[in-house]
Amino acid sequence: MKRSEINQIIRDGEDFFRQSNFCLPEWSFWSWETWQKKDKKDIHEILEKELGWDITDFGLNNFREKGLFLFTVRNGATAEAGYDKPYCEKIMILEDQQVCLLHFHWDKVEDIINRGGGTLKLQFYNATADEALDKVSPVVVYVDGIKQVIQAGGVLSLAPGQSVTLPQRLYHSFWGEGKVLIGEVSKINDDHTDNRFYESIPRFPEIEEDEPIYHPLTKDYSRLS
Repeated sequence: MKRSEINQIIRDGEDFFRQSNFCLPEWSFWSWETWQKKDKKDIHEILEKELGWDITDFGLNNFREKGLFLFTVRNGATAEAGYDKPYCEKIMILEDQQVCLLHFHWDKVEDIINRGGGTLKLQFYNATADEALDKVSPVVVYVDGIKQVIQAGGVLSLAPGQSVTLPQRLYHSFWGEGKVLIGEVSKINDDHTDNRFYESIPRFPEIEEDEPIYHPLTKDYSRLS
């Protein structure tokens, strides 16, 4: 992806957050120059837990059709890791008919929430022992605490205000009918080791630096001195 494309996606996302009355933390609006002046000891949680802006096209160079806009609001680690904060919260945006591709998590359990806008559509498959798609067995999920059984490959529709709990090893993809604001509340998030995409695709994009950074992505934090 080009940096100019990423910058524009973030600007558009800021507008949608404002329209949706969803407020981001103060540091989300820092310029790259401000980030570079900060003492890393003071912002270590943001850097280490990878809070902040996250834009991906899954390396396919077609963000408007296959991509996802995320902002990680909070994230932690286990007590065993020396940091007893075992949860995560994200806010996401999907454009109309834009698809987040089929994947599951080995460890993370998550609630996916339609926070507003259009209808959120989710497709499900159980994973087989060898991580293929189980195209036979029905899928069991809970929508706002109510059990639902869905056929393999079936599609669930969530209206604004509705949510679904996704267990481990449940393949899911999702897209919007209309532009959708999506919340995620989950166990600790680790995008480097806990995503199993059905297709062999990268989680993070390669970036062509064709203009200065507007707001850094989480993958830019490694560039801070």
